[in-house]
Amino acid sequence: MRVVAGSVKGIPLKAVPGTSTRPTTDKVKESIFNMIGPFFDGGNALDLFAGSGGLGIEALSRGIDKVIFTDKDRKAIDTIRANLEKTRLTDQAEVYKTDADRALKAIKKNNIQARLMFLDPPYHMEQAYGLMDKAAEMGILTEDSIVVCEHAKEVELQDRTVFFERFKKELYGATIISIYRFQGEEGERFE
Repeated sequence: MRVVAGSVKGIPLKAVPGTSTRPTTDKVKESIFNMIGPFFDGGNALDLFAGSGGLGIEALSRGIDKVIFTDKDRKAIDTIRANLEKTRLTDQAEVYKTDADRALKAIKKNNIQARLMFLDPPYHMEQAYGLMDKAAEMGILTEDSIVVCEHAKEVELQDRTVFFERFKKELYGATIISIYRFQGEEGERFE
């Protein structure tokens, strides 16, 4: 695993020890950023269920101003911090050992808004994909926000949620990447 492009391109990243996480491969990471826009002109991002932090670090390398990383696993938190130090991106990150629901409440309380969200929960936690609508309802995600969901091919996500519409879906082995764009509340667009 390494940073694929941007200001810290080529720096190798540590994986979380053990088998509790599935690191996103460099090929898939590169494909994700080709689909959502290879580079950014600032803004905030959320990397929920962050694992090694590879997706959020890639976003920082490509121009996102700040990323909030969350994970419940202590080994994951230690790995994220080590990867941020290695890439010298610590000043542009906040790292929290907490579950995603609690993280959203804290983000709301701190009046932080994000234009990019990564959702890569353990594959058995299908209900976690509903966090994108929850974050939009709380006002955390901006009206130009994009949500990147990584899920097992057996998990079928909706094309349209309350606030988002899927505009890309790609299969990589046993993994699907679904990318959603904010559309406003369902029905709003047709009034």
